[in-house]
Amino acid sequence: MQVFSGKEQVLAAVGQTLGTSEWVLVTQKMVDLFAEATGDKQWIHIDVDRARRESPYQGPIAHGYLTLSLLPVLGNQIYRVENAKMGLNYGSNKVRFPSAVPVGARVRSTAELVDATEVAGGALQLVVRHTVEIEGGVKPAMIAEAVSRVVF
Repeated sequence: MQVFSGKEQVLAAVGQTLGTSEWVLVTQKMVDLFAEATGDKQWIHIDVDRARRESPYQGPIAHGYLTLSLLPVLGNQIYRVENAKMGLNYGSNKVRFPSAVPVGARVRSTAELVDATEVAGGALQLVVRHTVEIEGGVKPAMIAEAVSRVVF
């Protein structure tokens, strides 16, 4: 766990790998709840029997955006900024999904602090590149730059 206690420490860490999270299991229940919450009910995600019969993945896969939505749980295991009033999600850059995540697979993220810039109001804007890998996989499941702002 990388712990930053202030702006100067964050700024000094630009370009560094912050660490790697623990493995997180992607379950069918997670996929079903995500499908319900988002309305994305494609059969390749939620129809287990059909996905086993017809999918090139030989079973159901997680939504790409479900993988993206795991960044808070994965990132919180990797780093945190202390002495901040609050942190806000500001968006994402360059999100790509090179490999599907099969239901039942475990994923983890390695995070790199790509940039940290002071912005109005005394905040820092952080760009953290997350490379999410699938246990035993050849290609990453996702590569995304998460943009956040930390207010001190």
